[in-house]
Parts: sequence; structure tokens; C-alpha cells
Amino acid sequence: MSLPLLVAIVALGIALSVASVHLTGGSKTATLTGTDQAISRFAEDFPDEIATMVRLTADARTAFLDIERGRVGIVHSIGDCFLTRIVISRDIMALAGDDANTVSFRLADFTWKGGRFRFASAADAQGVLKALEPHRSNSVGEAA
Repeated sequence: MSLPLLVAIVALGIALSVASVHLTGGSKTATLTGTDQAISRFAEDFPDEIATMVRLTADARTAFLDIERGRVGIVHSIGDCFLTRIVISRDIMALAGDDANTVSFRLADFTWKGGRFRFASAADAQGVLKALEPHRSNSVGEAA
């Protein structure tokens, strides 16, 4: 078999594999249908945690859940699956409110570094920013 024919066969095989993955939904990005789905998905991984507030990003790919003791639950889509995390203020290496509707942060966790998140309202962005900010401690050592 000649080398050009072999290269053509391999290229065609790769192209067909990529096309079949795409056509069967492999390149689909998961989105959250609402706050109920975000709470449900978070509860699958953290059944003992109770969310008091849920804020969805404008693209519905990420939800931020306020949970007890100054912690924030995160449900974030990666491909067609969801990643869940509980974050506390000391996990955050950098935090910024880029504009009225956008929050960006970087985590110390090497498995997911965080990102830049745009919200439909400035109130949601400010709520997430406030929830992720470091909390001051009182003399007993509890979060204020």
C-alpha cells in the first residue's frame, strides 16, 4: 500500500470518528434549565447541604448556591456533564468584579481553576462577589 493512500485512509477514519461523536451529541454543552435543576444536581453530590439562594449565569452553564457557614456551592457545566464544588473564601486565589454583571475568580484547586462568569443582573453578580469574598472573623474565631 502506498504512503499517500495510507495517509488518506487514516485522515478519513479520524474525520468519520469526529463526525460520529458530534452527531451523537458528544459535542453538546450542558445547560441548567433553572434553579430547581441546579439544586437537584448539587444535591446528588452533596445531599446534606441546603441551598438558601441560587444564582444562575446568563448562559445557564453555571449556578452559584449560597449554603451554610459562609460556603458557596458551584454547579458548572463541562461538556455534557456537570462539575460540582463547595468553595470557601480561602480556596480563592483571585477575585474580581470585572464590571457590573461579571465576576471572575481563580481557585487554588488544580482540577478546576474557576473562570469568568456573566450574570443577567448586577444584583446576582454582586451577590456572588459578596458570597465569595473573605469573611472577617470575630474574637471567638467564627465567621462574622
